[in-house]
Amino acid sequence: MKKTVVALLLTTLFLGCKEKEQAQPNIADTLKTYTIQQMMDNESVFGGSFSADKSKLLVSSNRSGIYNMYTVPVSGGELKPVTASDSASIFSISFFPKDDRMLFRMDNNGDEIFHIFLRDTSGVHTDLTPYEGARTNFYGWAKDKKSFYYTSNQRDKKYMDLYEMDINSLKAKLIYKNEVGYDIGGISNDKTYLPLTKAINTNDSDLFVFNLKDKTLTKINTAQSANSSADFSPDGKFLYYTTDEGAEFAYLKKFDLEAKTSEKVMERDWDIAGSYFTENGKYQVTYINEDAKNTIEVMDVASGKNIDLPDLDNVSITDVGFANDEKQMRFYAGGSHTPSNLFYYNLESKELNQLTDVLNEAIDGTHLVTAKVIRYPSFDGLEIPAIYYKPHQANAEHKVPALVWVHGGPGGQSRQNFSAFLQYLVNHGYAILAVNNRGSSGYGKTFYQMDDLNHGDKDLKDCVEGKNWLAQRPEIDADKIGIIGGSYGGYMTMAALTYTPDEFAVGVNLFGVTNWIRTLRSIPPWWESFKDALYKELGDPNSADSVRLREISPLFHTDKVTKPLIVLQGSQDPRVLQVESDEIVAGVRKNGVPVEYVLFEDEGHGFVKKENQIEAYSKVLEFLDVYLKKDQGTLKSDGEKMEEETN
Repeated sequence: MKKTVVALLLTTLFLGCKEKEQAQPNIADTLKTYTIQQMMDNESVFGGSFSADKSKLLVSSNRSGIYNMYTVPVSGGELKPVTASDSASIFSISFFPKDDRMLFRMDNNGDEIFHIFLRDTSGVHTDLTPYEGARTNFYGWAKDKKSFYYTSNQRDKKYMDLYEMDINSLKAKLIYKNEVGYDIGGISNDKTYLPLTKAINTNDSDLFVFNLKDKTLTKINTAQSANSSADFSPDGKFLYYTTDEGAEFAYLKKFDLEAKTSEKVMERDWDIAGSYFTENGKYQVTYINEDAKNTIEVMDVASGKNIDLPDLDNVSITDVGFANDEKQMRFYAGGSHTPSNLFYYNLESKELNQLTDVLNEAIDGTHLVTAKVIRYPSFDGLEIPAIYYKPHQANAEHKVPALVWVHGGPGGQSRQNFSAFLQYLVNHGYAILAVNNRGSSGYGKTFYQMDDLNHGDKDLKDCVEGKNWLAQRPEIDADKIGIIGGSYGGYMTMAALTYTPDEFAVGVNLFGVTNWIRTLRSIPPWWESFKDALYKELGDPNSADSVRLREISPLFHTDKVTKPLIVLQGSQDPRVLQVESDEIVAGVRKNGVPVEYVLFEDEGHGFVKKENQIEAYSKVLEFLDVYLKKDQGTLKSDGEKMEEETN
């Protein structure tokens, strides 16, 4: 099921486009503006594999400027670097279950051709999947901890096969040869059953279970719907899976592997994004995408009751992970106003330790803003959910410029997660409305499918109506509203400037699609299992659909663009090729329109290295200050003022 697996809790219901103003501290008079260096000096930490002795966690952090591996004691203390890459980012996977060896993954500066590496206890690194051009994904440890699973397209670049690697010999064997283009789920503990899904369209997929011993294939769902495997029950008798069969939102069912029957086990008002059992089945962890914010339930299986998780002030728990002894857990907690910190929690002793403090100490946390969920009617009356970031300094007497932010996808979702980039823009006086236009995930399958074969039309009109919502607000300068987005959101930015040239004052295109025919023909080979579904939503570039795809591709209509534009691109991007940005820049420049182009040779689909993020986001702000803020001038940050005074 191609749906975003995280979510948001609706806290303020919007009626008639009027929201209740939430009381905020009066800090506008003392508000500091921060440099991009200060804002990007917030640390990003994720992961958290317990060591064999449960004394430390293995995490990834970008504190060095790119991602590297670190360990941190569960009792608290400094992060200890394990790797020191200064080129390609290194992402931790896991400690070995019974010793201090580690697995990590790495690609080539964003090309998404990941390999799995071993770091032994002496610090030596070994590429365990050294197959040129082959992409690998870690799929978990075997129940006996003597091997691990991974998928790879080393045999055929179009299909991901399943392999098992012995941790002593480091030899791999093929477990499942994928010749049809299935997406592979997690194998059962007894190595008998393998869940497989086959995409029908970008929402719906058939779910099967394959018996690796007798080679039988059993279809689980009985009607067209979105289905995704979750986990096998601890006793191995059931396969748990999510489905939206007969419903708008995904719920949890279990399939009896012997009787071949299914029954519903859990349903909520929003999508259940996933569910799994801890090592020995003591707990079941379930994630719910609740209006673009994660809600997590941890159920004690024996009692059937949810346990109480630590209650932290002004932040929400967004992710949890358990040690194999099921007595200890680590979790992340944060919000739209603060990056997520890592915590350790002992479920028996109730010991709670905060292991990271990732917000830059130079930043006053009260100067960051908390996003709010709003809703507004679109051109046809459809209610559109969105997330609003209002600058502290914005009011009717001090109107500010604004940006409509469009997420990637199609089919993604803007959420109430922390974004240093968005907070940087808001801190410098730009309001942001992150629109979840029709076609976004998380709001039911009807809403999700509303943009199929209609991209750049009604979903674009939703964004225009988001601009109109902003324009009606007393704190917004209605003549200074731009549009910004990455990937599919970058396409929407270019579509807005091309097909609604009078609506937005400027555009910020982050590695956006501009030629759908070329993009759909050049998708990475490992997307083969999803290609037909993508063609059903967007159109087949090798059929009569190419006429419509050409019509909605901004590259062929650059003469219509009249507003200033900035384009940012990574040359290693395997999804949106550099030529997409090269050509749109050249085409728009022929109009005599101001166009800026920022290209990174060592980035892919998104910018990972801090130095590149700093350059990219500072260039965006400079562009906006010149072409959107205009006569309001540019407020120097406190850091910049100090630098000038020092000089």
